[in-house]
Amino acid sequence: MRNLARNTSLVFAAGCLGGLLNSLAVWISGDLGITAGLGVKIAPQLTPAFLYPRLVWGGIWGVLFLLPMLPTRVWARGFIFSLGPTLVQLFVVFPMKANKGMMGLDLGTLTPLCVVVFNAIWGWAAAIWLRWIGK
Repeated sequence: MRNLARNTSLVFAAGCLGGLLNSLAVWISGDLGITAGLGVKIAPQLTPAFLYPRLVWGGIWGVLFLLPMLPTRVWARGFIFSLGPTLVQLFVVFPMKANKGMMGLDLGTLTPLCVVVFNAIWGWAAAIWLRWIGK
């Protein structure tokens, strides 16, 4: 039971770190005009209202790292686990919660690609951190 609590807290923290790096990547991309250059209307302000839910959800999604899948393949593991939040963003959040169309296409044709890349940053950051701390 103690190992489960320790591992759960570690993957939650890893997911929060991934959420932070993902959020910074989204913000920087918007601030520098990278997303606009791709025709994607994603350029959030770096505010607590933007950051807080992303950190919490990043931590919650971090629970995926408890699965014993590809433990030695950090990059593959991070990317594969990033597909969970990516699919939810594209097929639940954008169309049903944000009214931005299926896969967020109302924000631009390359929105799905941006979401895949930004969420991959989350997965890679979490996987690398977990590898670094020895989980």
